[in-house]
Amino acid sequence: MKHLLLVAFLLNALPAAHAQKSTSDADAAKKTITTFFEGLRKGDSTLVRSTLAPGVVLQTISNRGGKTQVLVESPKEFLKAVGTPHNAVWDERITFDKVLIDANLASVWTPYEFYLGTSFSHCGYNSFQLVKLAEGWKIVHIIDTRRKEKCK
Repeated sequence: MKHLLLVAFLLNALPAAHAQKSTSDADAAKKTITTFFEGLRKGDSTLVRSTLAPGVVLQTISNRGGKTQVLVESPKEFLKAVGTPHNAVWDERITFDKVLIDANLASVWTPYEFYLGTSFSHCGYNSFQLVKLAEGWKIVHIIDTRRKEKCK
């Protein structure tokens, strides 16, 4: 009877343990993204680089002249732009909408508003793909939308 109770207890504890691991992984993935934007605001390309996986892909979806395009940005050029002094702070204000995790893959959806200093520039959604490496969660892919209307 004692063994049966022990087995029942352990089986009931497994979902709770998995949920706790998923919550801590979700928090860690969100922390990586928060650090990315902290580096962006500070103009600290080293901090931003620390959040990126080797081979990271940066893309944006653009709609110019009624035509949808996918534009690719060089990570090297992006980091150079972040670290180059600019007149206004790059302030991307995000909220976390969805965080999905399976094993070492996380997909995070974040609506945002982008400000140059205190002036509104544009809004949209970011889709982050992160991979859990030995040193923690790293961003392997970012794709976003950008628009000036229908924000909030």
